[in-house]
Amino acid sequence: MVFRILMRYLANNEQLINRMAESYPMRRAAQIVVSLMYRAKDLAHETKLHEMSPDRFKSFMNLFKDNVKKELEGVKDEIKKKKF
Repeated sequence: MVFRILMRYLANNEQLINRMAESYPMRRAAQIVVSLMYRAKDLAHETKLHEMSPDRFKSFMNLFKDNVKKELEGVKDEIKKKKF
């Protein structure tokens, strides 16, 4: 109950939302999402995703998931290097 009230207050606090939106982690997360979206779109065009069978699509999605994990690990390492 208290948690819900606190979350509602924080979600409706315009100053907090603006400060969070201008923070580096939020901007970086947005950049990563957009980058992944464009990479996925280009990859879908290259592999002609709409012409795939269900089994091939599953293998493609597993490969994509692995690539996303590797990219996120790389970003984590990059952030750790910048901190030290």
